[in-house]
Amino acid sequence: MAQTPVIKAENRTEFGKGASRRLRRDWRLPGVLYGHGIDPIHFHVDLLEMTALVRNDGVNAVLELEIEGEQHLAMVKHVDQNVLTLDIDHIDLLAIKRGEKVEVEVPIITEGEVAPGAQLLQDVDSILVEVDALKIPEELTVNVEGLEIGTQITAGELTLPDACTLLAEEDTLVINVTEEEIPDVPEEGEEAEAVEEGAPEDPSEVEATEESSQSEES
Repeated sequence: MAQTPVIKAENRTEFGKGASRRLRRDWRLPGVLYGHGIDPIHFHVDLLEMTALVRNDGVNAVLELEIEGEQHLAMVKHVDQNVLTLDIDHIDLLAIKRGEKVEVEVPIITEGEVAPGAQLLQDVDSILVEVDALKIPEELTVNVEGLEIGTQITAGELTLPDACTLLAEEDTLVINVTEEEIPDVPEEGEEAEAVEEGAPEDPSEVEATEESSQSEES
């Protein structure tokens, strides 16, 4: 098992939007650690270091948060991202214990290509499971190679790692293989007719019509 990364943090002494903006301006990320009956601990860490951890280990990343020499085993519970820059503005960490099982949403990805003439529809992007806090899978992979039209895969049919328990309803639809939708393409004659109907009138005919109208009015 890979060693749990250690990220050093400092206690936060100022709060509010202004204080958070000042921290981010100094490349520090504000956050909070909670869980196991402890009082919430407000902290700030190196923005780039925490961003790299989330991007490399995913939204369920596990780490040792070191504050004033004391380490707290924790997992990423929630991140607030800037809607424009996608930078992390705030992070929530959940305190955990070794050997403890946690409930997490694990991303689902597919590999392979469905049968010719079929199209793949993925109804859910992640699934809720219970697993050892230090053995959370980064993702669950579903092989869809050659699946025929009409094939469906539910949550109960997913292959889960050892000691990983499905918490979602077993009949939750995950993968649905349907007939490929082919967009309607007008035939050559129909397309020409449509263009002809929508084409502007001959300029000379327009002028003649306008002159005729003016004569009748006068």
